[in-house]
Amino acid sequence: MLKRILAIGSVLLALGMTAALAAPPSAGPAPLPPATTATVPVAQPVAPPTGQSPTHALTEEDLHTFFDGMIPYALHNADIAGATFSVVKDGKIIFAQGYGYADLKTKKPVIADRTLFRPGSISKLFTWTAVMQLVEQHKLDLDADVNTYLDFKIPEAFGKPITLRDIMTHTAGFEETVSELFLQKPEQQFPIGEYLQKHMPKRIFPPGKVVAYSNYATTLAGYIVQRVSGEEFTDYIANHIFKPLGMKNSTFKQLPPPALLKNMATGYKQASDPKPTPYEIVEAAPAGALASTATDMARFMMAHLNGGEYDGARILKPETVKQMHSLNYSPAPGMNGFDLGFYQENRNGHQIIGHGGDTEVFHSDLHLITDANIGIFMSFNSVGKDGAVEPVRVAIFRAFLDRYFPYTPPEEKTVANPSADNAKVVGYYVASRRKDSALRLLFQLGQTAVVEQPDKTIIVDMLKDFSGAPRKWRNVGPLTYREVGGQAHLKFVADQDGNVDYFTSDDFIPVELLQKTHGLEQLSNLKLFGIGTILVCALTVAIWFGGWIVRRRFGRPLEMTDRQRQLRLGSRLGAFAYLVVITGWIVLLTAIQVDETLLLGGALSPWLGALYVLGAIAVLGGLAMVANGVLRAIGGPGRWLVRAGDIVLALAGLYGLWAIWAYGFANFQFNI
Repeated sequence: MLKRILAIGSVLLALGMTAALAAPPSAGPAPLPPATTATVPVAQPVAPPTGQSPTHALTEEDLHTFFDGMIPYALHNADIAGATFSVVKDGKIIFAQGYGYADLKTKKPVIADRTLFRPGSISKLFTWTAVMQLVEQHKLDLDADVNTYLDFKIPEAFGKPITLRDIMTHTAGFEETVSELFLQKPEQQFPIGEYLQKHMPKRIFPPGKVVAYSNYATTLAGYIVQRVSGEEFTDYIANHIFKPLGMKNSTFKQLPPPALLKNMATGYKQASDPKPTPYEIVEAAPAGALASTATDMARFMMAHLNGGEYDGARILKPETVKQMHSLNYSPAPGMNGFDLGFYQENRNGHQIIGHGGDTEVFHSDLHLITDANIGIFMSFNSVGKDGAVEPVRVAIFRAFLDRYFPYTPPEEKTVANPSADNAKVVGYYVASRRKDSALRLLFQLGQTAVVEQPDKTIIVDMLKDFSGAPRKWRNVGPLTYREVGGQAHLKFVADQDGNVDYFTSDDFIPVELLQKTHGLEQLSNLKLFGIGTILVCALTVAIWFGGWIVRRRFGRPLEMTDRQRQLRLGSRLGAFAYLVVITGWIVLLTAIQVDETLLLGGALSPWLGALYVLGAIAVLGGLAMVANGVLRAIGGPGRWLVRAGDIVLALAGLYGLWAIWAYGFANFQFNI
């Protein structure tokens, strides 16, 4: 957590901590141009929020001091090309400014009211607003089976239908789906309905129970808006949200119209790598296709902060906005959860809702401090060095809060003996936002470890400070932990038998739960038995090949029956098949890590097909390994060392069979 910022020097120091994660390459990113202020009317200075005594008043002048001192430094050190910001208060834009470059080749600067960025999943807030407009008109029911509104059917599961309320709180229960989420060319797009039927994911949780963020479910909601309204989704948003709010520089169309496309910021991996990324085509358009300016986004924020009305135009009734901004799902008592579409980000004693958004290269955040009538939008057009944009954007917002809403959290004493709770919570956890069919291993390898420290605190390896070091958490209540030196909490939730089921935290956005793994599913066991199986198979194949050379050289054939010889051959071929399958998946997962467009663009089907065939062959080899080991243990032939070796190989074969089933290595599932 960044400490309270009392002066611009401490702001720079705080961002320096973030930038340590992303030191620029030796050549350095291109120098930044002067900040470019939007050509829009700016509101008069406003007083500090009631009940607060901030060191700094939220005024245009102080916001310039804050952002102008922070952002150029952060962009340079994080290797980010450009950024755009807007801040609103009480129905007025009090700050709107661009920084850095919209285009590195032409040195075109970012201008807040002219340069379009891609806000990614912030697009979902427009989809949810559209849904609620139709709810107001009694054309949609939040609690009706979504199949009521579709021309295809979501299959039954768990004895309960999916509703729009489930979708808007991301508790529909779908597994993750990523294939063809992003496309390479505009002409590759196909109708939303076709995408939804082609990529329908498996349902892995009962509706309304487990939060698991879903682009698919949001696209489903957008398709429902399209069907019920009778308008194409992009036209509906333009006619019923953009037009009333005067958002003339915003579109869901891909590509945007030429007049907007010429002002579109170019996306980059890093500012020091001027190779541009082509305009990203989001097939799941309602979930992430928006392009907009900071000042247009300010209009949308002001409408939501002002009960659905901006500048005389109303897009929602006040009671509808209140419903959208009210808690509808909580992962644990007192923790941030989901309103209707917005997620909660409460911090520094204030009620905050918002949404983030990420394409491959654009990264954005929208925050509404509802009890202070303030909104802030930010967007960046680069990933930055080593993904530095993520800690930078978090640091900026928390620095903003600490500057204008300083906060001393209430004291909470550490429990006298944390060992009992620590024993329950330590272990490995996997995110609820995952795939449980194809590519399941990719998500299982990303498990989070909770580890007890000698001083009886715990660390969670996914939660680090801005220097990259794991933060410590102390036990302050039943299965409840607080950040040492901070205000954030972890809450572990137990099942009816008292065993920890999952944990959540108000330190990260509540789009998923971290569910505890057990037995062979734990990452430690996955590594232990996985590596063990690889070593056993590799050693077996090596000895098999070496033995063949020796026997051939000295003319010493194996003394076995035909049946024994066939089983032995099958077991060795099985070990070889295991190695081929493992190598194939390692290569595939490594390729995805290097270039995620392979996953998002839908180019993996041929490779998956080949790996699935190899997996099916490996099943036969595994059965031969087990059968050979059993027969060797019972009746030989061979001495005890030879028998022991085949028994160990049989155990490796058993684990391999389980892994093929558990991680879907032969499920022929291409819908990823």
